[in-house]
Amino acid sequence: MKHLDEYRNPELAKKIISSIKAESDQEMRLMEVCGTHTVAIFRSGIKNILPDNISLISGPGCPVCVTPNQEIDMAIEIAKSDDVILTTFGDMIRVPGSFSSLEKERANGADIRVIYSSLDALNIARQNPDKKVVLLGIGFETTSPTIAGAILSAKNVNNFFVLSSHKLIPPAMKMLLEVGEVKIDGFICPGHVSTIIGSKAYEFIPQEYGVPCVIAGFEPLDILQSILMLIKQIKEGNPRVEIGYKRAVRPEGNTTALNILNEVFEVCDTRWRGLGVVPLSGLAISDKYSQYDARKIFDVKVESENEPKGCLCGEVLRGIKIPLECNFFAKSCTPDNPIGPCMVSSEGTCSAYFKYGGDRLEC
Repeated sequence: MKHLDEYRNPELAKKIISSIKAESDQEMRLMEVCGTHTVAIFRSGIKNILPDNISLISGPGCPVCVTPNQEIDMAIEIAKSDDVILTTFGDMIRVPGSFSSLEKERANGADIRVIYSSLDALNIARQNPDKKVVLLGIGFETTSPTIAGAILSAKNVNNFFVLSSHKLIPPAMKMLLEVGEVKIDGFICPGHVSTIIGSKAYEFIPQEYGVPCVIAGFEPLDILQSILMLIKQIKEGNPRVEIGYKRAVRPEGNTTALNILNEVFEVCDTRWRGLGVVPLSGLAISDKYSQYDARKIFDVKVESENEPKGCLCGEVLRGIKIPLECNFFAKSCTPDNPIGPCMVSSEGTCSAYFKYGGDRLEC
């Protein structure tokens, strides 16, 4: 408990907050691109203790939320086959697709199972040799090496396949800056992702766009200190990438995990909910391991995507709207009856607003 208490010390928090107030003399809009950060910010009440000129914006940091309907629809169609067991991580099962969800299809008889590890899916394949076992692979750079590891461990397992819907965070950050729908003065960079890709992966952001970056941990003091570091960079006019989570993140990242990822996957263009097609932001299974690629094994055609009219999940993910501006929020759209994915996932912005509240309009 010693180290946990250290990062939640109220006296240290007061000192950092005083420094934030003393240093911040202009309007600043800082975006976090990590769902865990979004939840931590709300749970700790950080938004409510910052000066009014400092706004925190939630970006596309929830992997469940950014998975587009097209990917969910494809998984649903695959799961309808009698000889298929589809496996997925918990939150994905409840995310609405265009016309159904994995949860509804399971209720209709499809064999859809929630797993806690990609190796769970591989073990299910070993235990059911007469079935095709498909893993719906979602997540950012944190999750993709584990699924790459499962593929590397699948030698002599001929009934294991992956439907890869993995996404890379830095290209999405680049698109947000390129499109410029929302002014971003600094990025609170994700902690978990950065343990894999390292700080060097973000260096193009200050170099090409003049926007400061600080990689943050997940405790209240981590986040407050990162906000202070960003404020100082902005005031100095010296944008750079700083690591505020040095106990877990290195400049080069986790080279072992990156080597595994690069062995199995290749970078491709991919679609994000709310952002559209983001160049070089996805991971496709390479030709070397194509026998595990569900996209090549299953000839699945999905209908055009159908988004719920009036749902603002796409705008929320881009940081141009907040949940309170959605007519569905906390009315027809709740965690028990989600209309959009941002209310489904525990890391979704709508879910965080619903659970912890939020009454400041940042947009």
